Amino acid sequence: MRQPSVDDFSTTADRLAGHSDPYSPELGSLPQNDIDEADLDNVNKTGTTTIGISTADGVVIATDMRASLGGRFVSNKNVQKVEQIHPTAALTLVGSVGGAQSFISNLRAEVNLYEARNSEDMSIDALATLAGNFARGGPFFAIHPILGGVDDEGSHVYSIDPAGGVMEDDYTVTGSGMQLAYGHLEQSYEDGLSNDEAMTIAARGIKSAVERDTGSGNGIFLCEITDDGVDIHGHHDFDEVL
Repeated sequence: MRQPSVDDFSTTADRLAGHSDPYSPELGSLPQNDIDEADLDNVNKTGTTTIGISTADGVVIATDMRASLGGRFVSNKNVQKVEQIHPTAALTLVGSVGGAQSFISNLRAEVNLYEARNSEDMSIDALATLAGNFARGGPFFAIHPILGGVDDEGSHVYSIDPAGGVMEDDYTVTGSGMQLAYGHLEQSYEDGLSNDEAMTIAARGIKSAVERDTGSGNGIFLCEITDDGVDIHGHHDFDEVL
């Protein structure tokens, strides 16, 4: 019997290059665009700073307004990085813009489907678990959002890591400016904050990040969540909120 040679074994790349049917089960994936790896890094690596704080009144979320390519080029100066996904919950956008938008769109659709089927709002804990499952299983380019919401159990802030981990805390920060913002929150946060007090603290945390992090800037979006719903408003001038 002839012994197999190296030529008998093709690499995955060889099979992809010579295969006529890109949707064949043999490949196990959809065709990919011919994009240089360095270009892909520039597309996917975006900077930001997002903050979530649980309060006595509900939840406050704050984000900057800048979209950038790799933290080196500002591609948009007016990006709303926090979106309502539930009657009393919101999620931040961190990472690839396209990936984050797809993540929110899919998550919002599942929440609406749940509410239609059960005639009740999804609990924030269940929503956080769903978000973690989506982050773990979906091609969303390493997003790291913050989920904040209010339900019958109280106010909640969760950090959802790219591997699908779900961690609840009194406050959390994600994004390229997180170290700068965390420094301010560690000194300023205390139990029993009102939403107004938390918005001031969050705004100062975002401002600290904007001063030094090139991936963050151009203003702030503040999101206030209470039993009554979600209120989101943006400001290009920090003096308007401080």
